[in-house]
Amino acid sequence: MALPSYEKSSRRTRDSPPENPVDAKGKVIIFWGAVGNRGESWSSMLLTGTFSRSVDEKLRVAIPKGLREAIDGEPGCGLYVAPGTDGSLAIYTEKSFASLAERLAGASPTQQNVRAFTRLFYARAQRVELDKQGRVRIPAELAELVGLGREAVLLGVQDHLELWAVERWRQYLADRQSHYDEIAEAAFEGGMIGEQT
Repeated sequence: MALPSYEKSSRRTRDSPPENPVDAKGKVIIFWGAVGNRGESWSSMLLTGTFSRSVDEKLRVAIPKGLREAIDGEPGCGLYVAPGTDGSLAIYTEKSFASLAERLAGASPTQQNVRAFTRLFYARAQRVELDKQGRVRIPAELAELVGLGREAVLLGVQDHLELWAVERWRQYLADRQSHYDEIAEAAFEGGMIGEQT
């Protein structure tokens, strides 16, 4: 099912995307943007959800149908598996990986942390393909890096997926879930989330 396309006009309808508000400094605040759904210019579809997954002996993990549809995951489509944060693996579509590369290219190469992150990230990122059963094969060195076992947790995280070892995910939740309100306040405070200059 194709989503309606939205063209800029002065007249908004019930189905129009919301206008981006501007903060006190005149910076545009973005609440959501184009993600997935077959290249539409605007979509409210985001990658979301938590899924228990089995990891087979060949380190293959099945991507749920709803997520495959959201990322246009046809057999043979390319995805990138890379080190994530907090002990997870990140799985990007080619489009979201290219978007991340653009953001990193805009960072100063003279900053030591930018150089270090870029080296560590790209040196271990690997392209994989979705097979006919909707599975991706996790490279062995990346599975080892995060301690991936026979069971895993797959998360939809806005524009990418995260793959976690079950115990590491449980510990992450145990450590942070009770502080959700404080984390949310800190994330939205001071323009950390949603500002675009």
